[in-house]
This record gives sequence, C-alpha cells and structure tokens, in this order.
Amino acid sequence: MSIFNEINTRNIRGDILGGMTAAVIALPMALAFGVASGAGAEAGLYGAILVGLFASLFGGSPTLISEPTGPMTVVFTAVIAKLIATNPDNGLAMAFTVVVLAGLFQIGFGLLRLGKYVTLMPYSVVSGFMSGIGIILIILQIGPLLGQPAPPGGVIAVIENLGQIVSGIQVHEVMLGGVTLAILFLTPVRVSRILPPPLLALVVGSLLSVMFLSIDDVRRIGEIPSGLPSFQMPVFSMEQWQLMLVDAIVLGMLGSIDALLTSVIADSLTRTQHKSDKELIGQGIGNMMSGLFGGLPGAGATMGTVVNIQTGARSALSGLVRAGILLVIVLWAAGLTAYIPLAVLAGIALKVGVNIIDWNFLKRAHRLSSKGALITYGVILLTVFVDLIVAVGLGLFIANVMTIMRLSEFQEDHVKVISGDDASGNELSPFEKQMMEQAEGKVLLLRLKGAMIFGVSRAISRKNSSLHGCDTLILDLTRVVHLGVSSALALEEAINDMLQAGKNVYIVGASGQPRNRLTRLGVDKTVAEKNWLENESVENKIKQPDKDSGAQDGKTE
Repeated sequence: MSIFNEINTRNIRGDILGGMTAAVIALPMALAFGVASGAGAEAGLYGAILVGLFASLFGGSPTLISEPTGPMTVVFTAVIAKLIATNPDNGLAMAFTVVVLAGLFQIGFGLLRLGKYVTLMPYSVVSGFMSGIGIILIILQIGPLLGQPAPPGGVIAVIENLGQIVSGIQVHEVMLGGVTLAILFLTPVRVSRILPPPLLALVVGSLLSVMFLSIDDVRRIGEIPSGLPSFQMPVFSMEQWQLMLVDAIVLGMLGSIDALLTSVIADSLTRTQHKSDKELIGQGIGNMMSGLFGGLPGAGATMGTVVNIQTGARSALSGLVRAGILLVIVLWAAGLTAYIPLAVLAGIALKVGVNIIDWNFLKRAHRLSSKGALITYGVILLTVFVDLIVAVGLGLFIANVMTIMRLSEFQEDHVKVISGDDASGNELSPFEKQMMEQAEGKVLLLRLKGAMIFGVSRAISRKNSSLHGCDTLILDLTRVVHLGVSSALALEEAINDMLQAGKNVYIVGASGQPRNRLTRLGVDKTVAEKNWLENESVENKIKQPDKDSGAQDGKTE
C-alpha cells in the first residue's frame, strides 16, 4: 500500500477547480478561526496550509479538505487560555506543543488501526458535544461583534461581563457585524454556488470599512507576517505536563472524530471508501507539522470538502492545489489583511457556530428518546459551562450504562428455566415436553439465547434458585452466540452447585466462543466429555442415561 494519498492527473481540471474553490472558502475561515483562538490570524492561515497539505499527501480520503474547524478552534482556544494563565511567558508555545502531541496521538491511533473504533460514540453524546461547541463559539463572538475584545476566561467571563460589553458598544463595528451576518444568512443559494458567502462577507465588509470609515474607527486584523512560518521549538513545563497530555488526547480524539465523520460524507458523495487508519496518520502528520510551525490544529472540514467534490475534485491533487494557493497568499498578499475588520471575522465565526449546532436532532431528540434527549442536553450544559473533557467522559459513561442496562433487560428474556410444571408453555419438541412432564420437576432445562453480556449474569444467578429439588440440569447453549465472562462465571457456579450435590449436568450445543470460554474456566474438567452433547443427541442420551455419567464423572475431587 502506497504511503501517499490517491493523487493523479486523470481529472486535472476538476481537481484544480475544486482546490481553487476550497481555497476561496478556507481563507476567511482560517482568518476568523485564527483571531477567535487568540493565536492570531496568521496561525489560522498556517494551520490551513500545513494541515491541508500533509493530510492531502498522506491521508486516506482523496477528496477530504482539512483545515482549522470550529470544534478544533474552540478546544484549542481553551488550551491557550489555560496555559497562558498558568505560564504567561511560554503559554502560547506550550499550546502549539499540545497540537504537536495531538498529531502524534492521531498517528498512533492510525498505526494501532483504531480508525474503525474512533467514531463508535453514541449520537446523543456527539450531538450534545458539537452543539455545545457551537454555543461556545457563538458566545465568544459577542464581544468582538459589539466592538469589544473578548474578556479572558471563556464563556463564564463573557456572561459575567456582558453588561460591561454592552455598555461599551461600538456602533460602527456592530453595523459591520450586522452586514456580515446578513450576507451569510440571506445570500441566495444560486449566488452562494458561484461566490461563497464567507468570502463575499469578508470582501464587502472590508470594502465598506475602507470606503466609509477611517482606519482607526474600527478594530482590524492588522498586517500579518508575510513569508514562510518559522519553526516553533516544542516547549514543555513539568508542572503542566499532565494537563498538556490530557489536552493533547482530547484534541487528537476530537480531530480524529471530526475527520472520519467528514470522510464518511465524502464517501457518500463520491461513492468511494476511505481508509480510516491511513487518514488518521495523515491528519496526525498535518497537525504535528502545524504545531511545529505555529499553526492551528485542524481536521476534515465539511463545507470545504463538499464544495471541493461538487466543483469536480476526485483526487488529493485538489487539496495540494488549495494549499498552494493559500501559500501564495501568505507569501505575497499577506498585507491585504491589514484592513479586515475584526467584527467581520466575528460574524463569520458566529455563523460557523450556528451551523455546528445540531438543530435537526435537537428539535426531535425528545420525541426519539427522553433519556437520550436528557443526555444530549446534559452534555451541552457541561460542555458550555463546565469542561469539554467532563462533558464527553460523563456523557459516554451515562450513555453506555443506559445501553448496557437496556441490552441486559432484553437479554434477560432469553434466559429461560423450564421444568415439568411449565413445559407446555414453551417452545419444546414433543419428546422434550414428554420428558419434562414425566420428570415431575426433577429435570431442569436452562435455555440461553443470543449474546450473554455481563449484565445477564444476575439473571442467571437468580435462576439458580430453581435448581433446588431437581436431579438433572440440562444447560442448552445451542443458540448462544457469545458468552461473556460474568455470565460464564454464573453458569460455572450453577454447574458446581449441582455437581457438589451429586446431581447430573448436561451441556447441550456448546460450540465456538461459548465452548472456548467454558473450557478456559475449566468446566471441561468438572463436566465429563460424555455429558457435552450435540443438540441432536440429547434425546438418545436422556432416553438411555449412563448411570456412571452423573456425580462421579461430573466432579473432580
């Protein structure tokens, strides 16, 4: 398998057009995310170039466009704020080191072939987390939209200082922000297909500010450094090492989920199949290089990817073209950013936040599942007001516990104890019914079905109370596809109770994983081989019982 992504010239016109269009969309987004993060507009451009370039070269999804995204920017903003607060001199450099570490984790995920597992998260948690990030991005733009710098301290600080922010409102910047939002929300679809609304808003807002306002009337980006980015030596702080490591894992996981979910969207549009592990490696290399050169972390961007494909791109050449165009802008047109108002970029970032919120699911969540809706809303609140890590961790824990409880309740219905008293009401063969009736409660049939996960073990243990008073236990595992450790231990306990009382035990239809699991527990040593029966041999075995197959053969002293 080639280490490079799928790059060819069979569709060169479509790939070039796709790359050019993606670059046009990436420019305003990169500037907006760079300013919103606190790392500077140039950091957004560097991230768009480096993550996009290396993900296109080494990734596993040919048409995926990778760049700084809203979720990655929000998490990185929080990382910057925490590290600068604890280490003002080296906080920003340490934040870029976190990006490098996040890239290394992503490479590790890919090498360990974890790609297929990364997106296995409950949708209620993913939706709540993404929606919470969207709300954070919106709240953080309130200050810049009203002409005030965002107060340090994140969402809580903005809410606490809202009165002060509103009282210091700057009319000119509010008007520019309003024009930006109007363009973003009201541009007709037929126009947006030709000219992306973010770029249109950036150009119109900047021209209005230059034509009708002086350079000092509004806050602007200022001129960003032209030329290639300089190498950022990784900076470590032993006091903050653990915090940096946790932040890197979160950033790497979020970037992986974001990229692979977008890759699935690209697959549905191109009728292809991405290579998830290879894509994680490409994303990791891109983020590692971005962090080493002072760029924002990135992931697969839905808007850029969709437009790239719709314009005609079919190979990773489009991503290389996009990165090349952005590099030209950084090298020779960086001075043009000096006149871009911050309020315009705040409007663009706010619109991204609105798009990230999962409106389609939120308005239907309570109808689909009240418990799922509570998880989603809880994750949103925790994400916005507490901590991103706590939100995801607690959301996953609760969602998984609820899922296991539902599965366990469902599987408990497949744990049946059948005796002579209730044989007529169960799905038994004519011989089995006759046998159970004649046994007069002395033979007990314990029938299991499906996947016996650990939550089912308590149901098995409860059924063990039915063993008292019977002489023979028939354990039917014919329809068991998986036997968990806890359930296997519960069965072992039932078997040992019968054998220690000198009773007979037959195990029927055990094969594959269930048989291997019981064998590893040593049940094959306590239950004689002749008592392990195939399903079709049960009738003959019970009709002609071996007097020596009971307690003597069924026990070890």
